[in-house]
Amino acid sequence: MSTPPAPVSPGTSARATPDAVARRARLAVAALFLTNGALFANVVPRFPSIKAELGLSNAAYGLAIAAFPTGAILAGLGAAVVIRRLGSARAAVIGTVITAVGVVAVGWSPSALAFGAALLFAGSADAITDVAQNTHGLRVQRRYGRSIINSFHALWSIGAVTGGAMAAAAIALDVPRGVHLSISGVLLSATAIVALRFCLPGPDTERDAELADAPATTSRVRARIGGRTALILLALVVVATAGTLVEDAGSSWAAVYLGGLGAPEALAATGFIALVGAQFVGRACGDRLVDRFGQRAVARVGGGLAALGMGLALAFPSVPGTIVGFATAGLGVATLVPAAMHEADELPGLRTGTGVTIVSWLMRLGFLVSPPIVGLVADATSLRVGLLVVPIAGVAALVLARVFSTRRTAATTATAADVEA
Repeated sequence: MSTPPAPVSPGTSARATPDAVARRARLAVAALFLTNGALFANVVPRFPSIKAELGLSNAAYGLAIAAFPTGAILAGLGAAVVIRRLGSARAAVIGTVITAVGVVAVGWSPSALAFGAALLFAGSADAITDVAQNTHGLRVQRRYGRSIINSFHALWSIGAVTGGAMAAAAIALDVPRGVHLSISGVLLSATAIVALRFCLPGPDTERDAELADAPATTSRVRARIGGRTALILLALVVVATAGTLVEDAGSSWAAVYLGGLGAPEALAATGFIALVGAQFVGRACGDRLVDRFGQRAVARVGGGLAALGMGLALAFPSVPGTIVGFATAGLGVATLVPAAMHEADELPGLRTGTGVTIVSWLMRLGFLVSPPIVGLVADATSLRVGLLVVPIAGVAALVLARVFSTRRTAATTATAADVEA
């Protein structure tokens, strides 16, 4: 059996040399992120035809679509328990397969009730997959001794584009939605099952072993550590939610806002494309930036970019300026969610998967409530005012970036000493 690489000393920028097991595991986790991104992206382009074929009103359609994030919220808090029982790799793969079953059920849904139930089922499993694949990815990152988590999230973006392209091809070839989603579900499930063989072996017990081996402390000290951990965790939730708020603003409102500025439909669509394209670039480069400058500096600069870029675009509205503003915002928040999950996974006093589960669950809750909030503000004032959520999110990330470690090797363990008072 290969010998694990030597740990990287805190505060250094030296890189551990990953062994063959770690390198194979990295490819396996990359495959899991890719399939997760592609699964639901195969469904989204089918929504208009499903709405038409089932004869759904706008209200019924909206309620059915909301079932996916609702399922994720209902099941999300159980992710840590599932991971500790099954292991993060197995939980991620089983979650992927169950999500695929839900996707196939969407394809064959004969009614609005069946459609909503299938999305609820798929969303529940997707929440488990999300936490499990991030937990296993962070476990692989610790073996590498440097940041690699952003590359996984970049591959999720590639998976989403791939899934959308698969759906577009199926639509162009007039493949029935049930057949199309069955084929994609089986193909992506098989990919995840094969990836399981190359994930890291054994249970995710490193963090739990550290807690068990920790020296006994007084109840007063334990309470102080626990209270500090809770505050840091809350800040990480806000940072992660800031990242998702910006992404949601682009997907839900960019085309509408640009259309209001006079952009034709095809050009209005480029607002979200610019955001996700820049987000992918930020994640592809994010690991090197984190290793070189530290996660705190990267988050601060990113939050500032999002606030400044979109703030200027809203202050001086124009079609080109808004597209650039969304792109700058996407680039700025690219590393926020991976960074929050990494830091939450390293918090002292938390068992395996607990920190990632809490961040993921509350982040999804913010994702669910943000569209109606922006819509209410837009109805009361204007969409331009509603989109102030983007620069506000950037400012929040800039201010709360202090919770991140200043170390230049992101895979080293963060402690309370790394966080400024």
